[in-house]
Formats: sequence, structure tokens, C-alpha cells
Amino acid sequence: MLRHNLVIIFRGLVRFKRTFVINLVGLSVGLASALLIFLWVNDELSVDKFHEKNERLFQVMTNVPANGGWNTVVDTPGPLAQTLAEEMPEIEYAAAVAPPNWRGFDGFILTVDKQNIKATGEYAGKDYFQMFSYGLMQGEAKQVLTDKNSIVISDELAMKLFSTTEGLVGKTIAINHEREYMVSGVFAKTTTASSVRFDFVLPFDTYLDVTPWYKEWDNFGPHTYLVLREGTDPVAFNAKLKTFFQARNNGDKNAPQLLATRYSDNYLHGNFENGVQSGGRIAYVNLFSAIGLFILVIASINFMNLSTAKAAVRTKEVGVKKALGAGRKRLAIQFIGESMLMTLVSLVVAIGLVVLALPQFNIITGKELAFTLTPQLVVALTGITLVTGLVAGSYPAMYLSGFNPVAVLKGKLTTSTGELWVRKGLVAFQFTLSIVLIVSVFVVYKQIEFVQNTNLGYEKDNVIYFEIEGRVKENAETFLSEIKRIPGIQNAASTTSDMTGHNWSVGLNWEGKANDDKARAELMAVNSDFLSTVGLEVKEGRFFSNDFVSDTTRVVVNEAAAKAMGFDNAIGKHVKGLGDLEIIGVVKDFHLESFHEEVKPQLFVMHRKHFAPPSLIMARLEAGKEKETLQRLAAFYKTYNPGFPLDYTFLDDEYQALYTSEQRVSALSKYFAGLAILISCLGLFGLAAFTAQRRIKEIGIRKILGSSDFGIVRLLSSDFIRTILVAIVIALPLSYFITHKWLVGFAYRIELEWWFFAGSGCLALLIALFTVALQTVRASRTNPTECLKQE
Repeated sequence: MLRHNLVIIFRGLVRFKRTFVINLVGLSVGLASALLIFLWVNDELSVDKFHEKNERLFQVMTNVPANGGWNTVVDTPGPLAQTLAEEMPEIEYAAAVAPPNWRGFDGFILTVDKQNIKATGEYAGKDYFQMFSYGLMQGEAKQVLTDKNSIVISDELAMKLFSTTEGLVGKTIAINHEREYMVSGVFAKTTTASSVRFDFVLPFDTYLDVTPWYKEWDNFGPHTYLVLREGTDPVAFNAKLKTFFQARNNGDKNAPQLLATRYSDNYLHGNFENGVQSGGRIAYVNLFSAIGLFILVIASINFMNLSTAKAAVRTKEVGVKKALGAGRKRLAIQFIGESMLMTLVSLVVAIGLVVLALPQFNIITGKELAFTLTPQLVVALTGITLVTGLVAGSYPAMYLSGFNPVAVLKGKLTTSTGELWVRKGLVAFQFTLSIVLIVSVFVVYKQIEFVQNTNLGYEKDNVIYFEIEGRVKENAETFLSEIKRIPGIQNAASTTSDMTGHNWSVGLNWEGKANDDKARAELMAVNSDFLSTVGLEVKEGRFFSNDFVSDTTRVVVNEAAAKAMGFDNAIGKHVKGLGDLEIIGVVKDFHLESFHEEVKPQLFVMHRKHFAPPSLIMARLEAGKEKETLQRLAAFYKTYNPGFPLDYTFLDDEYQALYTSEQRVSALSKYFAGLAILISCLGLFGLAAFTAQRRIKEIGIRKILGSSDFGIVRLLSSDFIRTILVAIVIALPLSYFITHKWLVGFAYRIELEWWFFAGSGCLALLIALFTVALQTVRASRTNPTECLKQE
């Protein structure tokens, strides 16, 4: 019986070749899209969850009073980790960390036998490898960071430095040609499963030796991580942690508050509103999960519509089988079997498409995804196949198996109004989803374009920056004066920030400030050439000048800072907290962070000997001569700073990196929206073909009676066009709601214009018209004699 049913199913698929091809393409593309999205979503959901103590691993955040609410930051005081471990019995392990993406940690020079390798590292407390499961291959987790002179390196870095990963404990490595460290352990290279990437780890106590101010409670900077003991209630622990600073500040209710969040949750839920975790990348996970589901539904609808549309040519088959005793259940099993077989064949094709598309997909998403048949993936594939097959085949099976055999064999079976409405409703649903995707892609594109083209308040093009290291540290001003002589370098300056938000945050204090005002400002230390190098614009007063020695005790603020302090005329006013600093200038507001954030109060001070030494060099290059200029700079740098290769970054590239997530969403949305429209059009094409075939005699008679080709096209297209118009009416308000909600996440955003939606609707209508016209025009040109000769 099974063999018999398979033969019948196979014959049915072969008999309707056009339907088979349309369904195969639609389902294969839909399943391939769903599989790619599944791989991406599964990878996103698994980031940072590989740590053995994941359920008990927490990061401490600081809620700082700001503008009547709370601003959540990851910075904490240096002594916090050790103090919490000593005072709170709920804590099993605690570690302070200065992470690799934090203030000048983008690269260190590691030297072994005169071989210089640039690598990324971090400083971490002694419990670090007992908390995080980074695959320690050599060394003991509880000892590798106890000695200030120790270093733990990745296996990849070990191969670069020593050409082996074996027997490295006790070997020495020089860092920045200044200090030697002894290898105490080797760990497996961090992968995309981790949100933090680094090549080596140094003891946090070593960091405190060079930055002693982080031993003070008033200076926030390092990150703090905890592992809670088994059985500890995180909610109760957070209630206790919340008042930690109040207890240290005599019950001050305006003191910062601490909050412990599960470390693995922070990757997807990294946004906070008024001190409460409120979302983040999880929005994109949900978005693409919905898109994957939509594409599968659209592909399934095609199958359902085409199966019911071809029912007219299968009625006799059903009638004969029912007359010979076949029950509705057996017929339903046959038709669902056809659907399952169709889905299975499509799945095989889809897997091939995924394997071919995965390298390009990894480039777009920045992932390292691989298609391997893990138990989880097998379960997902089985589930997707069963659900898709059942959804796609259930309605046709119930519909076809429900025919009255007597009516069928007498030729009295007619298409019901309900059937037509269901089919039109499914087509409308398909195109509603497609139009929503078109609008969303367009709005995302316009917002990214707005971000890229809007004046930031400074000139980011043709500006590079690189770290101050080696001999340059001895006298940055001498180095600056030397490189300004290089042809093609228009100006150069020293700073502590790369203009993309890596700043210190300080309390904003001024004369007359209310006691409950907890305003804060970003702090950047610069030299006098910074203004002209990055192109900031002075609104009032002046910027720093080497002609005024007293400028080291003065400050320049931005418009937002002047407004926060209530100064209509800020020149001559004083800012306190970093000393008593006189305001000598106000620069126009500029975007130091992404457009997700509002412009914050900003303070500029000059570098001082024992405060905020310069960490970066910025240089403006002459437009059109960047390549030659960089070659000259690299040659000079090699001579001036031997042992330190020039590793520079273009400022506009760093700015673009702020919108990596949005750019990837934009790229992926374009692809998936295009696939959704393609699948919808395939279904529409098939329906148009069946409609023309079923009305072939009507077309012949109308042509004999004098109907024009245009009249025939209009007749066959009108129902489809009305259905698409209904989809447009439904989709436009829905797409407005979705896109408006996405744009709310930007402090600076485009306005939703009416033509965004009208244009998308017209585009969908034109695509549908073209798809239907391919079949209706062909049908209208058929010889009427041939039409009337057909049975």
C-alpha cells in the first residue's frame, strides 16, 4: 500500500510539471531562507551561554542619577569586586576587568626573540578563569593570574609567537618593549560564541600599578563580574546590592545604585531605560524570526493556492476513487503525502542552497556559521519539514477529499464562493507581508542614509587615528610637530577619545547648582590643535591655545553642557569637580555617539602632566593623496618608533562601525524582502496560469464575439489587481506602525513621509501586474479556434 501511494504521488507530481516546478522553487527558497535565519538566530541566542557557570555569572552595572532618572553604565570603581566578595557571602567569585575594547586597549606589541606581534588583551582579576570557561589548556585556573608578572595567552597567539602550544608555561614575553611577563597559561582562542574577543590576559593588579586612580572609589572605569553561590536568589541579591553605595555615603538617596544582570543576557538585552533592562539586539532576533516565519508561510500559501486551483483537473480522479470505495481519510492522506514529499524534496534542494549561500551570508552577518547536522539542527529540520508539509497540504487535502463523487462524475461540481474568498484572502495575506517588508527595507535604508549624510558637527573624512605607544609616549608634542612636516598631513592633534563615544564620564558641577541635580558630562582631554584637526566649530569664545599657559586650568564646553548648567552666556563661568576651571569657549554640539543617543554635555580640557595624558594621535590627510601620505607616515613612524608598527584607523570607518547592526539588518532585509516578493509572484504566476486555463473556452468565445486582446487581459487581471489593492490597504498602516516603532530607537531620525508607503504600494502593484500580465497576455493571443477545440 505504501509503494502504491508513493507511485500515485509521484505520478501526480510528474503530471503537473508547471505546478511542481513553481512549488519546488517557492518551497526550496522559503525553506533555505528559514534555515539561514535559524542558523543566525540560534547563534545569536547562544552567545556567551557556553560558560559553565552561566546561570550564576553576573555583571554589575551602575545606575547613575541623571536628568531626573537613571543612566545605566557598565563602569564601576576598581575596588568594587574585591569589596563585594569580602562583604557579601552570596558571592563565590568576583573579578574586576579592564576589557579589550576599553580606552586604548586596541593593540599591544608582544615581542619574543625580536619578533613583534600586535595583539589585543585585557586585564582581569585573579578569579577570572574560575568564572569564565575560556578553555584553559595549560595552567591552573585559580593560579594563572595571581602573579603580577604573569600572562595568559590564546593558542592562536602562542602559535604566532612560539610556533607551538605545548610547554609554554614559564616562557617570557615582552609587552610594548617595556616589561617582561611570564606565560602562566594557554587558553583556546575565543570565537563568535563569545561577545568579547582577546588574545591574552594580564593580572588586574598590574593595571592598577599604572592607573592608581582606579583604586579610589570616586573613579569609575573597570567592569565588575560576579559568580553567585548555588541557591542564591538573584532578585534578593539585587535588592541588597542596590543600596551598597547609599550605605557607603551616609544613606544618600541620590548616590549611584548597583544592579547585577546575568552576563549572558547582556548581549541580547543590553539596552536600559531609567535603570531597567529594556531590550537590545533581541529586537533583531525577533524581527528575523518573524521574517523567516513569514517567508515559510508565503511559500506554504503558494502550495495551498495552486493545489486548490488545479482541483478542477483532479475532480474526476477524486470522483472515481470515491466511487470505488476510497474514504475521505485515505484521500486526505494521499494529498498530505504529496505535500510532505514535495516539502522533503524542497528541503534537499534548500540544504544545497544554504551550503552555497552560507559563505556570503557569513560575510553579511559577520558570523562564522557552519551547516553541520547537530541534534538540534536535525530536530529543527524535522520540525520545519513536518509543519510546512502539514500546513501547506492540510487545506488542499480537506478540500479535494471533500468532493461529492456523484456531482463530480456528473460534471456538476462548481467552484464555491468560499473557496474563491479563501484563495483571494491567502493571496492578499502574501502580498501584505511582502509590502510590509518593502516598506521596512526602504525606511531602514533612508535612516542609514540619514545617519551617513547628516552633518555630525565635525569632519570625519580623511582623518586617521592611532595609539600613542613606545617613544611617542615620551613627548607626544614633539612627535606631532614632526609628522606635521610630512607632505599630505594637513594637521595633527593628541586626544583621549576617537570621537565615537570612548570617553570618561564625570559629574557636572558649577556654582549655583542644586544639591539634587546629578547632571553628568563626557570628558575629553586634548591639545590646542584638536579643534582644527577634527573640524569642530566654536560658537562663543575661543578654543585652547599654546599662547596661553593658563589654558591648562580652563575648560571648553559644548552647547549641551552650557544648557545643562543654565548658562545663557557661559564665557567666564566656572566648572568645578576637576578643579576650579574657567569656561573660555563653547563649541557647537556634535555627535560623539551614534544617533541612538542624544547629544550629551561635553567638557574639553588640556592634557596635564598627571591627569588624562594623551592616548591617541589624530591626523587629517589631504584629500586625494591619502595613499602616498600614509606611506610616508608609515616610513617615518618605523624610524621614529622602532618595534611598533603603525596601526591606524580611519575615523569615518569607526563611525560606520557604530551602525554595524543596522547595516546588517538593512542588507539582510533587502535579500529576504526580495525572496518574499519572488515567492509571492511565483504563486501569482501559477494562479494566473490556472485561471487562464480554466477560462480558455470563455476566452475563445469572447474573441469570436469581438473582444480585444486588451479586454481579455483586463478581464483576467481584474480579480488579481483588486486582491493586491486590498493587500496594499491592509499593509500600509501595519508597515507604518512597525517602522515608526523601529525609528523610536533613534534620538535623531527621519520623518515618515507618505510617499514611502505610496511608492512601496505602487511597486508591489507593478510587480503583481507584470507577473499576471505574463500569463494573461499569452492567453489573450490564443487562437479562438484552438480554445474551442479543447475539452
